[in-house]
Amino acid sequence: MLMRTDPFRELDRLAQHLMGPGTWSRPSPMPMDAYREGDEYVVAFDLPGVSADAIDIDVERNMLTVKAERRPVTKADDVQMELSERPLGVFSRQLVLADTLDTEHIRADYEAGVLTLRIPIAERAKPRKITIGVGSDRKEISG
Repeated sequence: MLMRTDPFRELDRLAQHLMGPGTWSRPSPMPMDAYREGDEYVVAFDLPGVSADAIDIDVERNMLTVKAERRPVTKADDVQMELSERPLGVFSRQLVLADTLDTEHIRADYEAGVLTLRIPIAERAKPRKITIGVGSDRKEISG
């Protein structure tokens, strides 16, 4: 039998155990990816085991705040927990959005434990061509 160990995983588990679960006043961070796809920015948050009704998304001016809470699964009285590595509690992440993003039209989808936000780029920030007018009132200077 082959066993692989990760010493840093054990340190992370110990630190999480000592600090306790995230609370509303001291939430734990959540992992995320952010990238541009065409004319929108996409931000994906990992929230496995969190129900959609336990996720809160707010935008105030250009500050995006995502909060989520992973609650313990209710167990029968005769269940004895042998191992518990999945963190519980409150998770939060704040992002400052650029003025070039359209915060009025953010779309949010939640599937397979991943919250995906799609933030369109504002029309005023998209590249555009400027046409050059040809003047018909040319004047010659004669001397």
